[in-house]
Amino acid sequence: MFPDLTRDDVFRLETRRLWLRWPRLADAQAIVRLAGEKAVADMTARIPHPYHPDDAERFIFQARRSNADGHGLQLAITPRSKPNSLIGMVGIGPDPETGKPHLGYWLGTSCWGQGYATEAARALIDAFFAYGEEDELTANARVINPGSRRVLEKCGFAYHGSGLVELPARGGLYPADHFRLDRRAWESLKTWGHTGLVREPVDVEVELDRDISLAS
Repeated sequence: MFPDLTRDDVFRLETRRLWLRWPRLADAQAIVRLAGEKAVADMTARIPHPYHPDDAERFIFQARRSNADGHGLQLAITPRSKPNSLIGMVGIGPDPETGKPHLGYWLGTSCWGQGYATEAARALIDAFFAYGEEDELTANARVINPGSRRVLEKCGFAYHGSGLVELPARGGLYPADHFRLDRRAWESLKTWGHTGLVREPVDVEVELDRDISLAS
């Protein structure tokens, strides 16, 4: 799904306000604290509540393995001025049911409503289409989560109906809205504004030294 460029943990994406990098074991405490909030976990498919430190460490290990294999790309969202301070996660991986590339994200509640989810999602979407060969990206949002729906719409996703989706961490099927973004639509949106990926050679640096989606 992702090329060799993304399969090293020095890979990162930079936007106007954010630095997106591979998650590290040192992020476990922040993940437990932020993703462990009930308001965050309840809007996701796979984040348990309560969230045990072992769950966070397991997630980090699995995310890094998936990144290294190229099967997906899970990135920690951090402020550019504090790249060691995780505030959320954004990722693309195969949908468990369809196998199609699927976008997911979450942010700690203190960062809701500031446009960070849209900024992070746009950066990863740009990388997905620019560096990969897939032609379509999917996403879901619970029908009770209009904030996530707005993020997807601002990223160019088109609504493709509603239905029940399996939320393993919530213990059953729940109503959700389905969205899709194809390569042609993405290409028409490359002129995204200042909250998108900064379009300069330093967009992606590879160096050697309530904004929530159901995929999370």
